[in-house]
Amino acid sequence: MTINYQYKNIQPPTKVSLTDDQTAGHADHWHLLTDDISTDVPQWLQEMIEHAGIPKGLNNTANGNINTSNSYLLLADNNPCHIIQVLAMQDGKPQNFVNAYPCVVSPYGLNCKIERVIVNERSQDAVLRLCSKDGSIIYAFDQLYAANRFSYRQSSQYFVNFSAWAYEISKSEQSEVIMVEDPEAIRYHRAFNDIVAANNGDVPEDIQQRIADWQPESDAPLAPIEINLGNMCAYLFGETLGQEDEAWCQGQVLGKQQTEFNGIDLTLFDVVILREPDADPFVVRIAAVTNAATAAIEIHDYIQANIWLQAAIYEQNQSDSTS
Repeated sequence: MTINYQYKNIQPPTKVSLTDDQTAGHADHWHLLTDDISTDVPQWLQEMIEHAGIPKGLNNTANGNINTSNSYLLLADNNPCHIIQVLAMQDGKPQNFVNAYPCVVSPYGLNCKIERVIVNERSQDAVLRLCSKDGSIIYAFDQLYAANRFSYRQSSQYFVNFSAWAYEISKSEQSEVIMVEDPEAIRYHRAFNDIVAANNGDVPEDIQQRIADWQPESDAPLAPIEINLGNMCAYLFGETLGQEDEAWCQGQVLGKQQTEFNGIDLTLFDVVILREPDADPFVVRIAAVTNAATAAIEIHDYIQANIWLQAAIYEQNQSDSTS
């Protein structure tokens, strides 16, 4: 009898290690929710133990690393906004507290590959560099790194859920416009719009050639174009190593609802922050402390926000990545 073996070279994503000095920590994130971190956070951590569960990442046993010599246990609950605690394990028993951070649960996501993991292994803080199917680069804090760290594969597509906490959020300035007066830029913009409109709103594969061949209906100079910057979607990730998850975004509000976190009133905004032709929209659920600014924002408004962007990768969602 002949037995044939097939070997596969399965590689984890590239890892960039951070020192403690390079890791920002979560003080600013806790300050989003309280000015008395030393009192409130320990109390919240103690109270959540009574109803905590184990979040399931990519391993169906919830914590697939629980029997390894270097393992961690994650604790969380089912509230829309909650805390994740990371505990070090030894011989199947919790040994010491490692880390804790506030998280937002989101139903929205994109199919992405993990290109790089920026991580402090001591604190289990990790930022994922993700590439969506349309080529967009996204950086997000990994809520479930301690559970998923041995499961990630460089060549695999994952359905990634995206959420965020807002440091600041407000309506976009609708009077913020730029005037395009360069003749070539004007021609490109007019040609693109005409071609897409004539193609039932779809961008044809030969769009660049069609733009090169496009001719205006008359010889009259093309009028300048006014672009309203307050009605656009944009996402800019941070520039500091290990803090790329600290982002700025602008987008349109698709949904709004109220919730609470340990007695603190929060508003959840579902915001599309990237919306390109022939690409899945990048929608993020953003949590913000309820105040006058959040009350003034309505569905369909455009907003600007400084956010802490988060990612979560769950096994039960991965069937979505092939659909």
